[in-house]
Amino acid sequence: MKTVHLTIYLVTALLPAISFSQGKSIHQQKEFKIADMEKNKAIIQELYENVMNKKDMRLLPSIVSEAHTGPEGHKGVDGFTAPIAPLIAAFPDIQWKLSSLVSDGNKVVAKWTWYGTQTGPYKNIPATGKAIHINGVAIYEFKDGKIIASEVQTDRLGFLTSLGVLPADIASAPVKEQVQFIDKFLVPAAGIAEFKQRVAVNRHFIKTLPGFISDAAYEYFDEQDNLVYVTIAQWENKAAVANAKEQVQAEYKKEGFDMPGMMKRLGVTMDRGLYTRATE
Repeated sequence: MKTVHLTIYLVTALLPAISFSQGKSIHQQKEFKIADMEKNKAIIQELYENVMNKKDMRLLPSIVSEAHTGPEGHKGVDGFTAPIAPLIAAFPDIQWKLSSLVSDGNKVVAKWTWYGTQTGPYKNIPATGKAIHINGVAIYEFKDGKIIASEVQTDRLGFLTSLGVLPADIASAPVKEQVQFIDKFLVPAAGIAEFKQRVAVNRHFIKTLPGFISDAAYEYFDEQDNLVYVTIAQWENKAAVANAKEQVQAEYKKEGFDMPGMMKRLGVTMDRGLYTRATE
């Protein structure tokens, strides 16, 4: 009986210690997570202060993971800087001012306003010399102390309005003679991979040309597994399309690429047209 009492006493005596030890472990884990979140916020603070504002891109390898994928599919630092570089080139005095940083788990949300003067062309917008400021929000996801994913949302409407591309009252804006350049391709199954690779190159190139507005691609497969592929490129006017055709042909010549030859070799047929808005 004494042995039983002794065992119960020892277990009872140890319970507070066990409970305290477990509580301390949970507390330590909580402190560790908070420390991680604060560290992630400090990294974003450095990103804006020393990388973005001071244009010191040498620091990015220590901030951005090699696994990070940019909006155009590029990996690592290249993918991260791809959308930023043209903006800095067009607005060389650009500065980001953080208004808030919020950390939750492995994510940090940054709210900011950037200020800059457009002294160079940005996409299809010529230099305006205008000083503007734009609000935005960015969400950064961390893994192992580096940014593995990012998403940026900005006031695009305010951006275009500030540069004078769009009027302040859009409802009063005149409708421009925009045109749609539409291609419809029928691609045999064996040539789909090569065809799509070339189309991707072309779509990327036309986005750099003056007068380009937007483009989209649609596809489906017929009963014989042929690809039916449609591209729609929107341009400011017919003159922009004519110039784009010349630029594309010049690029083909520079590359030594034979587009008609590839189409014939792959057995691709095409229907092409320049469309304007239909009258009701």
